[in-house]
Amino acid sequence: MKHIVNYSKGLPNALEAAREARIAWDNLMDIVAKKQQIEVNESSVDHKGKQCPYFLSKMDTKDFGDKGYKLRIPCGLIQGSAITIIGIPNGLSGSFRIDLTGESVPEEPNPPIVLHYNVRLQGDKVTEDPVIVQNTWTTAQDWGEEERCPSRNNKKVDDLKQCSEKVGKRDNRTRSKPYFPFKLGYLSVTTLRVGEEGFHMTVDGKQITSFAYREGLEPWLVNEVRIFGDINLTSVLASGLPTSEDLEHIDDLDALRTVPLPLHRPLDLFIGVFSTANNFKRRMAVRRTWMQYPAVKSGTVAVRFFAGLHKNQIVNEELWSEIKTYGDIQLMPFVDYYGLITWKTIAICIFGTEAVSAKYVMKTDDDAFVRVDEVLGTISKENVKHGLLYGLINYDAQPHRNADSKWYISPEEYPEKTYPPWAHGPGYVVSNDIAKAVYTKHKERSLRMFKLEDVAMGIWIAEMKKEGFKVYYKDEKRVYNEGCNDGFVVAHYQSPREMLCLWQKLQAEGVAKCCN
Repeated sequence: MKHIVNYSKGLPNALEAAREARIAWDNLMDIVAKKQQIEVNESSVDHKGKQCPYFLSKMDTKDFGDKGYKLRIPCGLIQGSAITIIGIPNGLSGSFRIDLTGESVPEEPNPPIVLHYNVRLQGDKVTEDPVIVQNTWTTAQDWGEEERCPSRNNKKVDDLKQCSEKVGKRDNRTRSKPYFPFKLGYLSVTTLRVGEEGFHMTVDGKQITSFAYREGLEPWLVNEVRIFGDINLTSVLASGLPTSEDLEHIDDLDALRTVPLPLHRPLDLFIGVFSTANNFKRRMAVRRTWMQYPAVKSGTVAVRFFAGLHKNQIVNEELWSEIKTYGDIQLMPFVDYYGLITWKTIAICIFGTEAVSAKYVMKTDDDAFVRVDEVLGTISKENVKHGLLYGLINYDAQPHRNADSKWYISPEEYPEKTYPPWAHGPGYVVSNDIAKAVYTKHKERSLRMFKLEDVAMGIWIAEMKKEGFKVYYKDEKRVYNEGCNDGFVVAHYQSPREMLCLWQKLQAEGVAKCCN
């Protein structure tokens, strides 16, 4: 897979991600070699406790000095993680800031700021009223475009407003001051929660602001919380953090290990699962649920996770241990920025046609529940061996031209007004000939690279169609792109607990029923 990064035209952060991966890989191999040297004494082998804890807390006021406080986040953040800060704005201004910072690299000693959350109780150069300012910072791009609250901006993140309408409003009946969630001398409980599209801030239980992730600045990068300014801290908590399994206490370890695949083994279906290095729990949920389908256990279907390296060495160590234990992870030669997921799609096509010989190749996500039996049954019934794209087909989508959108596409990236038909990313299947053509075109550097991987597959298939491919689009309405409906073939955005619940319902009742 190392040659997959040789062609990167059109993918953001590609060169940086490959360079960072080389550094991470060299560091990881050094650590692995050192561990092998000291494993003569059994007591020295991996009995160090969890390197990636689920929960961290600091409640001793002695830890909170006048120069601010830093809480190390060992293994990054994932969706569902939360940072809670309890304190009292004090001093002359009561202004303070919270920075979520990433890992620095040797060439850039100052770490990037994934989120800068600045509370200014006395206002600033723009306003004399209290204001919250959110932003990002990197060495290369300096400060980004700041987002302010109060604001008239109607932008939404995960269907939540970028700034609550309550902030800055005055109650005319009581002639009170404009509402602001922080007040000098009063205790506040502030929680930063990691969502699907961005960070969400609540204060005393009320939603206040939301901030969309920016390109190359994503929650998995965060390795430290920094709190500075006029605030008297009571406690700082981090919960819902990514944590790996304790291998010594897994009773069904043998049942979860994958069966080795001989080279070029014929398969009915190969399923590639997008994952990121620190999503340990999601992968375990997949292993315990739909990877237990008889077709997977018998070898008719094979499943592999595709994950890039992490900038955090602890995460890479845990991932390496997981690779050695289960044998179902294909490690990618780049650091896992969102804009590079198209490389994973290409890698899945290569694995499904070159490493094994699958009749069909499927792409899905580690938070998607796949009913493998239904996928096999449907594509068998269709009996389309060539030119197949099976999934939830979108026939009339247009590029997002709003620069604030996570899926923003500039006219330079895609000048056309509409996309060709494409299948939504949580679960789609292509026939072997399409997967093989993707690999061939990439090797020849004639594949049109595009950062939205599911749309990219639609673009590639449309170009194949122009070249004479006969293409058959099978629209599967039971692939649910956002959540779950009863009777699903694929259910997206399922937490590890929901995945286990879905599997239990299938085993007990024999029907696909949702859990929430």
